[in-house]
Amino acid sequence: MTNNLPDAVRGRLKLWFIEPKPNVFVSGIKDALADKVVQYLFESCGSSSGFLIFKSDRKPPGFQILSKGQTSKQMTSITGLQLIIETIRNPQDV
Repeated sequence: MTNNLPDAVRGRLKLWFIEPKPNVFVSGIKDALADKVVQYLFESCGSSSGFLIFKSDRKPPGFQILSKGQTSKQMTSITGLQLIIETIRNPQDV
């Protein structure tokens, strides 16, 4: 999930990922390629890009959450488990 990716980076991500909704990229790439993509993102994007990466991991709980810059989602950690804080909205307010 991203806030503001540079156009060149966004175009490159579309080589390996689908974009089901704007600024959300999804893929099932192998771990070795995923590590390279994550490294590329951290090197190529400034703090203004603001992104969250959910990456599979062999250790429990089975995923890692990586971030850079200011994102629209807030993270927390409870006993080492990374979580995203979601606001529960009242259906009447929508």
